[in-house]
Amino acid sequence: MCNADGCGSHGQVSRRTFLVSSAVAAGGALASFSASGATSGRPATGPGRRYVPRIKVAFVRRRGDYGMSWPGAIYDGAAALKNYTEQVYAAAREFSVEAAIRTEPSYSLAEGKAWIAQAEAEKADGLLLILLDRQEHAWPTAALAVASPAPSVIFAPIGAAFTTNTAPLAGKTGSVIYSTDDFRQVVYGIKMIAAAARLRETRFVVIAGNERKCETVPHFGSTLQYVPASSFLELYNQTPVNDEVKALANEYLEGAQQVTGATPDDVVNGVKSYIVARTILERESADAISMDCLGALGKTKVSLPCIAWSRMLDTGIPAACEADLGACITHALVMYLFDRPGFQQDPVPDTANDCLIGAHCTCPTRLAGFSEAPEPFRLSHHHGNRDAVPVPRWKEGQRATVACIGLPQSAEAKPSMVISAGSVHENISVPPSGGCVVSVSLKLDGNPPLLSYPGFHQIFFYGDYKKELADYCQLFGVEAQIV
Repeated sequence: MCNADGCGSHGQVSRRTFLVSSAVAAGGALASFSASGATSGRPATGPGRRYVPRIKVAFVRRRGDYGMSWPGAIYDGAAALKNYTEQVYAAAREFSVEAAIRTEPSYSLAEGKAWIAQAEAEKADGLLLILLDRQEHAWPTAALAVASPAPSVIFAPIGAAFTTNTAPLAGKTGSVIYSTDDFRQVVYGIKMIAAAARLRETRFVVIAGNERKCETVPHFGSTLQYVPASSFLELYNQTPVNDEVKALANEYLEGAQQVTGATPDDVVNGVKSYIVARTILERESADAISMDCLGALGKTKVSLPCIAWSRMLDTGIPAACEADLGACITHALVMYLFDRPGFQQDPVPDTANDCLIGAHCTCPTRLAGFSEAPEPFRLSHHHGNRDAVPVPRWKEGQRATVACIGLPQSAEAKPSMVISAGSVHENISVPPSGGCVVSVSLKLDGNPPLLSYPGFHQIFFYGDYKKELADYCQLFGVEAQIV
């Protein structure tokens, strides 16, 4: 909701009694669910970072001994319940989630129905239903969970599902079914629920236009706090080149393998833009940032926020170029789901090598993850022959994913997500090639038509997560476009 001073949080963290209540302090939640602060710089302090997602968890089985019914007398249901409970505990601690685990399994359809009704009344962020049985009320309870408004993850370990059980529910929006003994899929299910809840609570400060206003992103629920573009320039002129600015600039200059074109003053000015952006984030109590950079600064001598956005991304703060709201949401989702930054780029087809080139002037260096070492980088002027830009070298052969969220134009319409996966083919040298100085090409799986590749400002990021993104789309009502 919006108030007179800006945008307020969508909800408050519940303090009901849970079996798992991990890292509920704001600092603990931030440190646990992402590695913001892995490099120097203060993390954002917005409502998305403070929010603790709430998940309801229940087990389903028949009362008494299993007997000879499937999954059979040889299946140790008591041991399975203990094992899976401990793994839910571990995931809740890792992701700073409050998980309310039903102390006794659900022994009837009526009990399952009551559990789901309670979760709806308490506005839980999601349901996790673990089936320890295939008989009687097990799959009817799963069907109730799938039909509920809450996003639902259904886990059926081997023996608890035939395809005759899963087929009627497969592909239902608002749910995913994991039929496997690999609990890592369930852990990802918990993480999806947590990511969507935090994305809903996330506040983006958007530096664009001439007025201060507040809007809500349809479907995702994230808050957009607009501030006038002139506020960046005003604050920039008030910000001194202090010891912190000089130290951060030296960090880039000393860490770069090469410096071409960009001067030490360019680096200092770029870092100064980072300090300004960080100050605006703190002032607005926001989690993420975007800016109409060319509209606000293109005709001035003030440094465009290329280093600023690169550093924000490296420290776990979503930072989108050109006030692109779809890119804002995609950046944040990639971070919340996969604990790494992404590269927002302009897509360029390479018809000789059958590759999709991503070209832009701001790119994170910690491509493998916030807590991982940065990729080797050089410093350069960007394509406008001004300012300083870190140009990381992507690992050739590295698996990578492409994601691009298309926002709906109304509350009734569904958002979409373009999804591809492939491998890094090469780093394009600019110059002698033209375009943006960060240019990396991906050889996409399946050789999709590159001249008509859909979307713009897609996010490239390390790792093959095509299947995981498709699961997220199904769980949260996003139309997946696998390319």
